[in-house]
Amino acid sequence: MDLTLALVIGVVVVALVFDYTNGFHDAANAIATSVSTRALTPRAALFMAAAMNFLGAHLGTQVAATVGKGIIDAPSGSHGLVIVGSGLIGAITWNLVTWYFGLPSSSSHALIGGLVGAALASASTVHWDGVLEKVVIPMILSPLVGFSLAGLIMIAILWGFRRSQPSKTNRGFRLAQTVSAAAMALGHGLQDAQKTMGVIFLALVVGGYQNDGDPIPQWVILSAATAISLGTYAGGWRIMRTLGRRIIALDPPQGFAAEAAAATVLYTAAIGFGAPISTTHTITSAIMGVGATKRLSAVRWGVAGNIVTAWILTIPAAALVAALSYFALHWMVE
Repeated sequence: MDLTLALVIGVVVVALVFDYTNGFHDAANAIATSVSTRALTPRAALFMAAAMNFLGAHLGTQVAATVGKGIIDAPSGSHGLVIVGSGLIGAITWNLVTWYFGLPSSSSHALIGGLVGAALASASTVHWDGVLEKVVIPMILSPLVGFSLAGLIMIAILWGFRRSQPSKTNRGFRLAQTVSAAAMALGHGLQDAQKTMGVIFLALVVGGYQNDGDPIPQWVILSAATAISLGTYAGGWRIMRTLGRRIIALDPPQGFAAEAAAATVLYTAAIGFGAPISTTHTITSAIMGVGATKRLSAVRWGVAGNIVTAWILTIPAAALVAALSYFALHWMVE
């Protein structure tokens, strides 16, 4: 086995490990609100989220194209594969750090930061226009839209059900949350599994096993869908507690409003713009949005501040780890 093929296989394996960590790190995105309001049991919610993640991964490849072609240019051969592998190591490291501390940071931005950091360390081309248009602007807009849309949906629910009995309303929205949580999980698969597909495709192009204009192979789609589904089923209980209880104590109508708003933003970004937005940022801001409609003090802004700090640190932290990984791997391999 030559070095290039060995590196391609290694990068594909590491990419699927990242996809798995993405699944258990971001499992809470889809199901934390449904579990916290007791609309679903934890195990049933995880099974549903895993199944919908798998299905969502097959709904398109626009986001994969952005990640695979629009962020960096890696040179062909072993050097380029070292860059891609280093980017993945940076992303995995940040995922594990934030999972350990229960912070719902973005796996998507960790991956983008890792790729950019490895590219800068190797003096490779970074498409800054693509980073700005497809990453930075959506990174800023998606939480704002999620917050505002969730607030509007919550206000509409409060007005529409103002004369209903609270117990009856809660029962109805627990059922509705099954649908909204499934929609959220489908959107997570549509967004996050595609990011791993894009990285694997990039590795195949760099290794000379695919051309840049080729469609993403079916085995790449299937393997990425499977890895994120297994990771999701493994669960991310630390982060689930943060999203489900520590930001605000949710009731079923609030949970439904947050999930419906977040899912809408995910589908619009993926299908309409091919933008790899963060499911974590979107659902977290949506939870804050529904909480703010009750009263601003209902949101635990100290916890929210810690989460925002993790958001800000994600890209530079993953980039730093990726750059250090690049220097180590470059020394070993080349």
